[in-house]
Amino acid sequence: MANNQVFSRRLALVAGLTASALLTVPALAQAAPLDPDRAVTRAAGEPEVKPVKLTLPEPTGRYRIGTTELHLVDRKRNDSSAPGGKRELMVGLWYPARSGSHGSVAKYMPGKTSDATQAPWVWAGLPEGTFDYANSRSHGQVGVEVQSGKHPVVLFSPGYSFSRLLNTAQAEELASQGYVVVTIDHTHEGPVTLPGGRFVPGQEDEPDVPAYQKAIATRTADTRFVLDQLTLLSYGLNPDVDRKPLPFGLRTSLDLHKVGMFGYSAGGFTTANAMLEDRRIEAGADLDGMLQYDFDNGPLSTVSQKGLDRPFLLFGSDTRQRTQPKSAYYDKSWAAFWEAQRGWKLNLQLPGSLQQSFSDYQLVYPQLLPKIFGQTPIVDDSIALRVGTIDPDRSVAAQNAYLTAFFNQFLKHRPQALLRKESPRFPEVQFVR
Repeated sequence: MANNQVFSRRLALVAGLTASALLTVPALAQAAPLDPDRAVTRAAGEPEVKPVKLTLPEPTGRYRIGTTELHLVDRKRNDSSAPGGKRELMVGLWYPARSGSHGSVAKYMPGKTSDATQAPWVWAGLPEGTFDYANSRSHGQVGVEVQSGKHPVVLFSPGYSFSRLLNTAQAEELASQGYVVVTIDHTHEGPVTLPGGRFVPGQEDEPDVPAYQKAIATRTADTRFVLDQLTLLSYGLNPDVDRKPLPFGLRTSLDLHKVGMFGYSAGGFTTANAMLEDRRIEAGADLDGMLQYDFDNGPLSTVSQKGLDRPFLLFGSDTRQRTQPKSAYYDKSWAAFWEAQRGWKLNLQLPGSLQQSFSDYQLVYPQLLPKIFGQTPIVDDSIALRVGTIDPDRSVAAQNAYLTAFFNQFLKHRPQALLRKESPRFPEVQFVR
């Protein structure tokens, strides 16, 4: 439930057994060369496995990409574990960079976040650092000048226990299309690396209903606080508590009259709930996230019962979020929301996918597991258990195309044929009515 039924109990068990089986495969010679910047720790008896890097798809938009981070503190909310006793957030900004800009390229993920993100594979027996996220590269140039003009703003909320960085491919694509994308880490849920290398771990277990209700409320408050800080930024103030220098042009680039939001899994629930509570968000998209607090027993959320009066996109995997009552994957929260929704709505399905297909794991597993273990039936089965059987490049391209079309139509007010009916450009995507 925490990550909105990422795996059933049975599937989780099978996945764990498959991961263990992978460690017996002697096809390790195909692993990538050792990166001197990041050593893999290896205990006695562990297999000789070398680190492998992730390659993100090249963004398709017209703009180069810049990136920076903000360290924010909400002084109205307490957190006894934080040094100042107040809630801290790390926020990433991905934005259109000025033509001709040149800067250092951001790494995909800090080392401590990387280690925490791949912890399940370490538990299964892989040496720490095998998935070398910390030396993988994004396409964002750190701190470069922002492309002149006003740009619509799109917020992003990750899945429960997920880092915001695990949806970097989507953030980069939207930034290349002319959006300022603001990705939010929800501290104490997913792993967070703060300035100076201070690390706050995330959750390992799924929450019960009261804990999940609290999490969605906290995430919604995080979202509204971030919007407040972006408003201060647009007024010429620097909301970063460390007074970190901001990219030139950032303050004047935010068009806060055109704000959208999307989220993966629990982040999709957060998106809908934030829209219910904050009218500054004009359009939202839910990537495979249920809108209730327990899949089998509910209760339904307020937003699933009331709907929204602004545009909302539901985009579901092959085995999640169906609205037909006779389906084994019937989600009464999506069905209730569909009936209650008063604004524009669209329900898309991505056959052959699973929930993690809507994160960068769609790229991680097909790229990295064969490099580590070789191309074997066990590897194929392990990938299918995690991200389904859909072609990863087509999956990412389809998701990016529909997200871009959605925000182009409702934030840039450019009608999109892609949203009217199923398209031969993306036969992978089905319209669910």
